[in-house]
Amino acid sequence: MLESRGYNVIRVNPNWPDAVPSLAEVGEPVDVVDIFRRADQAGAHVDEAIALGAKAVWMQLGVIDHDAAERAREAGLEVVMDHCPAIEMPRLGIAGYAGDAT
Repeated sequence: MLESRGYNVIRVNPNWPDAVPSLAEVGEPVDVVDIFRRADQAGAHVDEAIALGAKAVWMQLGVIDHDAAERAREAGLEVVMDHCPAIEMPRLGIAGYAGDAT
């Protein structure tokens, strides 16, 4: 959905052939790192996002790691935790996600 709206989406997954294996190998600036991992694994990816110089981290529904969120904030990143973009973006009127009729 985001790609069809002009967003550049880079998939990061060491086990997926159509993805880059790690954030360190993305090779371009990153605005938001959207973390689809269990809460006990999210902190490592937040640390990768900080090292990469991302502007924000988004932890999905049920992904809560207060220590990692605090590290990200201290590094100057915006943090969203325990929320889903597919729910929040239409609610906020942000174009490009489900529910957007344009």
